[in-house]
Amino acid sequence: MVDAAGVSITALRYRALMLNGVLCSLAGSYLVLAQNPAFMPHMTAGRGYMALAAMIFGKWHPVGAFLACLLFGFLDAVSIRLQGVALPLVGAVPVQAIQALPYVLTVVLLAGFVGKARAPKALGIPYVKER
Repeated sequence: MVDAAGVSITALRYRALMLNGVLCSLAGSYLVLAQNPAFMPHMTAGRGYMALAAMIFGKWHPVGAFLACLLFGFLDAVSIRLQGVALPLVGAVPVQAIQALPYVLTVVLLAGFVGKARAPKALGIPYVKER
């Protein structure tokens, strides 16, 4: 469809790859400069896997992945906010259990959606122009 409109597929893929590099560098600089004031090993703490889970949970659609990222970000913010807070009916919850909350919920959500989300059929197949 894009090829029929006269757009170069190779150029489009290279532009998408460059945009990917820019966005990843912005994410890395955010982690080093804003979230943590210093570089430390393993500072991503599995967020790449959460991003992959968001794509699967969003059923390989950009809007769905965006909403899944908002959900996972909300869960991460809740886990930070609930540290050291006594919950009603539960009492004091260990900090490690609160910190594991986003990861546990990611696994629970994926367990219910992994069979229902189908990857695009053309994923990983190189484009060959028809003549």
